[in-house]
Amino acid sequence: MDAVILVGGFGTRLRPLTLTTPKPLLPVGNVSILARVIAGLEKAGVTRAILALGFKPQPFIDAFPGNQCGGVQLEYAVEPEPLDTGGAIAFAARFAGISQTFIVVNGDVLTSLDVSTLVAFHKKNAAEGTLHLTPVEDPSQFGVVETAASGQVTRFVEKPAPGETTSFNVNAGTYVLEPSVIERITVNQKTSIERVVFPAMVAQGTLYAMPTRDSWVDTGRPETYIAANMSTLENVQGNKLVHAASRVAATATIEQSVVGPLCVVGEYSHLSHSVVIAGAEIGESAAIENSVIMGVVGSTAQLKNCIIGADGVVEPGEVLNNVKRPDPEGA
Repeated sequence: MDAVILVGGFGTRLRPLTLTTPKPLLPVGNVSILARVIAGLEKAGVTRAILALGFKPQPFIDAFPGNQCGGVQLEYAVEPEPLDTGGAIAFAARFAGISQTFIVVNGDVLTSLDVSTLVAFHKKNAAEGTLHLTPVEDPSQFGVVETAASGQVTRFVEKPAPGETTSFNVNAGTYVLEPSVIERITVNQKTSIERVVFPAMVAQGTLYAMPTRDSWVDTGRPETYIAANMSTLENVQGNKLVHAASRVAATATIEQSVVGPLCVVGEYSHLSHSVVIAGAEIGESAAIENSVIMGVVGSTAQLKNCIIGADGVVEPGEVLNNVKRPDPEGA
């Protein structure tokens, strides 16, 4: 089975990390988000994945030698211009010559969903398209999906007011589609699948949805990116994950944190609830809390709720709270 993975976003909310690394290639538990997404697809029987890109594929090619991730062959469909979600899916599907039922996923969403169950539900209903839904506590911040008992989608309600809907289920970003969906989208035309294509399918009764309570996280915000990393520590001894190819001083203390390869963590430094990405350097006696570090942190610096990109430098002794460096607004 084929899958289209949407990886064309700019990762604006995770800047400055994404100024040097595409969002899907950022690590979660020292494994890239995209590799985790592909592993889930492989379990569902996917053997070929087409990455829908809005920019040059070189970082992805470098990340997956031989255009292979596990048992999944990778291909790259680079849009001539941004085509929105529907246009990107159609461009990638046409590029790869997809002619059978296929899967679409967002490259920055991690879920424990067994995608094969979504495929089975799709085929049982002879649907043209099937969405995975996930429940949320406050639907007023999302686009809510209403369904009949059969699973047929009856209505979309965007950011509903109190009492406007009884549904708490939202689009979770995994779809099973028939090739006929591609034909609904004009070649190389900017089209939103959520706002244009899906409502047209609802009107014709061909769109279905399956809600589950599987874990689900959109890694595109700093707080959810850190949370996704923390979730990988749940069954890890010591509640920390330190790559063997890093140099961590014996006097350093690491609590509920992930340290990637080729990092340096200095004497008497302290990490808590943080992510240290490959190649980062942390000086002695630095204290880092609830932060993501990709650059250099000087000795005795204190950081809380910060994001330090690859080109970011924190001078010795600096005390920072809720700071991004380098400033993404100046990028």
